[in-house]
Amino acid sequence: MNNTIDINCDMGESFGTYKMGADEDVIKYVSSINIACGFHAGDPLWIDYTVKLAEKYNVHIGAHPSFPDIKGFGRRTMDLTAEEIKSDIKYQVGALSIFTKNKKLQHIKPHGALYNMAVDDQKIATSICEALLEIDPTLILLGLSGSQWLNIAEKMGIQVAHEVFADRSYNSDGTLVSRKNPNATLHDPQLISDRCLQIINENSITSIDGDKIDIKADSICVHGDNPDAVEIAVHISKTLTNESVVIQPLRYE
Repeated sequence: MNNTIDINCDMGESFGTYKMGADEDVIKYVSSINIACGFHAGDPLWIDYTVKLAEKYNVHIGAHPSFPDIKGFGRRTMDLTAEEIKSDIKYQVGALSIFTKNKKLQHIKPHGALYNMAVDDQKIATSICEALLEIDPTLILLGLSGSQWLNIAEKMGIQVAHEVFADRSYNSDGTLVSRKNPNATLHDPQLISDRCLQIINENSITSIDGDKIDIKADSICVHGDNPDAVEIAVHISKTLTNESVVIQPLRYE
């Protein structure tokens, strides 16, 4: 059993006058956040606000870059060249980091289709890793646990963190169930908290078909756009605390 775990959440996904998520409430119960950088959501004012919120609560900050797809919330696949992907990531990470006090981030976690495609597409995975190394080789890459993407990153000398999704359903091969499936996202705080304990205590997660999958977890994600995010975050925090599990950032100092 691990006695520490990082809990991360996607935040800063509001845009203009449109508010998404209850960031101000959820942030009290997580240790790391992934801030939208303007390509799928977020804008300069929301980036600034979210960074200050994280610094207020001493939550570590990561970039959440995506394909340039505001209309599709970054969840649509795009056919970009390796150079386009690298440039887009560097642009987004650079924009976010300038808002932080020390001009430095803890990690990078790509968003949506960019994240999902990197799991199976070596070109995209390599492009993301090359961008990270050009930005700051001390950055942590937060990616899908057990994926070849993280193997590629480690071979390139990048520190990786294996991410597991407590509020998403898994296929038996370890991939995430498509969001087109109505059961792709979970909403029951007790069920999600129990899954967190299974992840931490047993290094496994149960698939949508009932199979137990061996899994490594450095960080557990709670989706900020889940309408039940606050209740879920509170329940996870209480459950882990009661089990003497400490919630702390990936790079704890």
